[in-house]
Amino acid sequence: MLDWARKVQALAQTGLAYTKDPYDKQRYESLRQIAADIMTASAANVPANLIDSFTCEVGYATPKIDVRAAVFVEDQLLLVKERSDGRWTLPGGWADIGDSPSVAAVREVEEESGYKVTTLKLAAVYDRDLHGHPPMPYHVYKLFFLCELVSGTPKVSIETEDVAFFREDDLPPLSLSRVTPKQIAHLFDHRRHPEWQTSFD
Repeated sequence: MLDWARKVQALAQTGLAYTKDPYDKQRYESLRQIAADIMTASAANVPANLIDSFTCEVGYATPKIDVRAAVFVEDQLLLVKERSDGRWTLPGGWADIGDSPSVAAVREVEEESGYKVTTLKLAAVYDRDLHGHPPMPYHVYKLFFLCELVSGTPKVSIETEDVAFFREDDLPPLSLSRVTPKQIAHLFDHRRHPEWQTSFD
């Protein structure tokens, strides 16, 4: 149901981007409202202002990009605790216009943890829908970078309330909308096997 609603929303958004006909515009706006209504009825954690956020999405509809950074020190992985749900995740977030993916990863780490890093490798490019995350209104691609710590000290942010390194066998409760245990395990495996190529889909 959510997948259908997303497709309807994408058609409406793309139609609004290209139509010149006022009647077609009205039809596409109605489709966008129907998509929002379906999502609200069928999914948990849908924002109350969903139609407003859809109105801000313009142009040809494409997936959003979520960039995550895996920063290892010896056998431990850097995680940050999200203020929004009190659970832990890899530093990261939406890619910003004007940033390359690797630059976005470096920026997110510094903003959310206080550490400066460099990117070493793109470990994985995943379709969020295929990896056990809770559903959300948007179709998202997730990019996971392996990073190396350069400098800095732990520092929380407006989004994070704690910063720490964890061993693979001692992970805290994860923010499953952002990262899954299977993804964390895969990143530890990538670190152990630097010869591995980028995982995808």
